[in-house]
Amino acid sequence: MTSSVAIVTGAAGDIGRAIARRLGEDHDVVLMPDLDGDAIERAAASLGNPEKFIAITCDITNVASVAQMAARAAELGVVRTLVNNAGAARAVSLHDTTPEIWRMDSVLNLEAAFLCFRAVEDALKVSQGSVVNIASVNGTNVFGHPAYSAAKAGLLHLTKLIAVEYGKYGIRANAVSPGTVRTQAWEERAAANPNVFEDARRWYPLQRIASPDDVANAVGFLASPLALAITGVCLPVDCGLTAGQAELARTFSQSENY
Repeated sequence: MTSSVAIVTGAAGDIGRAIARRLGEDHDVVLMPDLDGDAIERAAASLGNPEKFIAITCDITNVASVAQMAARAAELGVVRTLVNNAGAARAVSLHDTTPEIWRMDSVLNLEAAFLCFRAVEDALKVSQGSVVNIASVNGTNVFGHPAYSAAKAGLLHLTKLIAVEYGKYGIRANAVSPGTVRTQAWEERAAANPNVFEDARRWYPLQRIASPDDVANAVGFLASPLALAITGVCLPVDCGLTAGQAELARTFSQSENY
């Protein structure tokens, strides 16, 4: 029987590693591409099963490198799940966004997902598999990082394009949209500012910050048979951030009506 393969890009990071761990529960092999070869080797080793969790150095913004990644996946089995997780944000404001930053954020956060999908689309047709794109609340709301946000908005539309055009092949495409996630990067901010999580929590109705496992569990659900009738959707994993803020609601309800 052919082995089922999941691909998780950017798997050296906290969220990517958590997604790889979760998908390892119902896939035979998890291929973990990342640009940082040393980091992805460590991440794969930390998951404890070298036959299941396979590290590969890959530049997902490079067509040739992505083709090599897809060829490696084909050697391991048939791709059943593609998770486009890799991403990064640079300039905080539009004023500080240079043309170079705009292009870099667009290529990494949007174009790379397109390249990865096209590289494995034939395998996904065979498996009638699933694509899960890791978007962001920034893709639907303005929270800064404009180039990153615009790319994530494009990623949400790419998700719908795949869902609509490839549904006839049994391929499903969905997105997960995290808010703040408690990763190592945020822990480093907390070391410099012990109040950083308290400051962030007040904006979230659940009064907590999501963990990498929260994101991974959403991905696991969307990639599983439990979601066979779900495609083309964006699932926020944001502790209620995009639902609204109670403080703002009270402010408006107490203001004069016009």
